[in-house]
Amino acid sequence: MHDVIEVLIVEDDKRIANIHKKFIEKLNNFRNIGIALTTEEAFDWIDSFKPHLVLLDVYFPDQLGTEVLEYIKNNSPDTDVIFITAASESDILKKAFRGGVVDYLLKPLTFERFKESLESYHAKRMLLEKKTHLDEHEIKEIWKKSKEKQMEAVTPKGIDIITRNKVFDYLKVCYEGITAERLGNDLGMSRSTARRYLEHLVSENKAFTDLIYGTVGRPERRYFLNKI
Repeated sequence: MHDVIEVLIVEDDKRIANIHKKFIEKLNNFRNIGIALTTEEAFDWIDSFKPHLVLLDVYFPDQLGTEVLEYIKNNSPDTDVIFITAASESDILKKAFRGGVVDYLLKPLTFERFKESLESYHAKRMLLEKKTHLDEHEIKEIWKKSKEKQMEAVTPKGIDIITRNKVFDYLKVCYEGITAERLGNDLGMSRSTARRYLEHLVSENKAFTDLIYGTVGRPERRYFLNKI
């Protein structure tokens, strides 16, 4: 395999696709071979060129990018995938995780984050392609990077998985709900931090919110465990 990674961009927003194309042009060892604006175009490109890497969005007018991911697994198994999307739903993240997506980048995306992701991918792929046997250090480096990317896929930036689980466990015993301020006081964190973790649980459909009206003063925004 050549050192240059051939990249297909699959993105229905032409403006964003062109931005990603310009990003690729700034990087060494990468070459954009085309842009697919629909999933059907993506299937044609994948069948014809078997790209090394696909930069894949999730939302398309006809179907989800996860369908393209499944198509790649079945028809071009040597093609790797990086999701670049605004999608943060847990079911999408699970499909990406289980589908072997090598990184999951959330929009809006900076060039620095884009560069970091692709250069890390290039180093990993070159190591796997060029060596028939890896030493322990090399294996650890690949595994470490892989595990870090997996954690990014399931845990958004700014959310620590240990703290998230701690907040979730505490919410389980708050039968009358809890405010961000009360949670912060109980767990020793700021109100804004408590709210961020509570809102994250809401986004995961693990919790829901309601306004509770007291006898006086403003209503309280409380968070409740979603038992569904």
